[in-house]
Amino acid sequence: MAAAASLAGSNVVSCKPAAHFSTSADTRIAHFRPFSPVSAGVGPRISLQCRSRSSLASSGVRAQVATSEKVSAEAAQKVESPVVVVTGASRGIGKAIALSLGKAGCKVLVNYARSSKEAEEVSKEIEACGGQALTFGGDVSKEADVESMMKTAVDAWGTVDILINNAGITRDTLLMRMKKSQWQEVIDLNLTGVFLCTQAAAKIMMKKRKGRIINIASVVGLVGNAGQANYSAAKAGVIGLTKSVAKEYASRNINVNAVAPGFIASDMTAKLGDDIEKKILETIPLGRYGQPEEVAGLVEFLALNPASSYITGQLYIALNCYALPWLRTACNEVLWPNPSVKWSPLVFTIDGGMVM
Repeated sequence: MAAAASLAGSNVVSCKPAAHFSTSADTRIAHFRPFSPVSAGVGPRISLQCRSRSSLASSGVRAQVATSEKVSAEAAQKVESPVVVVTGASRGIGKAIALSLGKAGCKVLVNYARSSKEAEEVSKEIEACGGQALTFGGDVSKEADVESMMKTAVDAWGTVDILINNAGITRDTLLMRMKKSQWQEVIDLNLTGVFLCTQAAAKIMMKKRKGRIINIASVVGLVGNAGQANYSAAKAGVIGLTKSVAKEYASRNINVNAVAPGFIASDMTAKLGDDIEKKILETIPLGRYGQPEEVAGLVEFLALNPASSYITGQLYIALNCYALPWLRTACNEVLWPNPSVKWSPLVFTIDGGMVM
């Protein structure tokens, strides 16, 4: 007697008893036969036959196992890894993000402006972990370079799924001493560069009606900082750009968010004097700088985790989830990432709990 059962709507299991089952304890072996989802127009099915062990030769078992393993490997290869473009990825936060996404299985284009050697090292580290990566030297404030960068990713991997706008520079000095060139250089790279990369990547994402864009802003874009009028203005612009673009592309299933780090360990913080560093750390409840990998963890969540698919147009400022007091009127109850936080606004802090 044969019985057929429908599982999960599309998976079909067919059980056929052998001619003789001597006892109820007689062992059965499952044989998996591949089902083509292409010809049927549905998801993969599994056909299962149950027979007496006595009716199967060991060579047949090995053949079936080998076939099953081959089919599984082929199916795994068909699953496309996300293609990611990370700007300013040769060092610091950009490097940490590129490595995090590369190790998570993404194909990563490592963009750099001048640090070619460092970028190559990032690429090699991703490949050493079994990932795919390539480097691209280009200035994101130049439209031609941005177009060429996106084309490089598409030529290599067919598309761009995720864009991380991280590239940035500083030209710090007091406003009264700031030259127009110092102002313009920072605005061009830190803000116009985000605009150009977002525009170019969005054109590609719109064709597939899906994509993720994460912009690296800064807490100074919210609160300002003496000697960084140009940098603060650019990062404030990135925050506004993020929210506007998120609204424009939401109907195309493209999520756009921003992450605003506080004091993160970097080449810049390493050059600070002991007195300045002490004063900075005194303002941070955790008593330490954040690490690039901690920022990368949040970016990875926004870029890859299915749980972030309903998040767009938001600014994340902290892994410690310390909310800015003046934003409490705009809060929503959110339990991620810190379950002890009973409320949280649209802004989260990545600044070790530092009060702004």
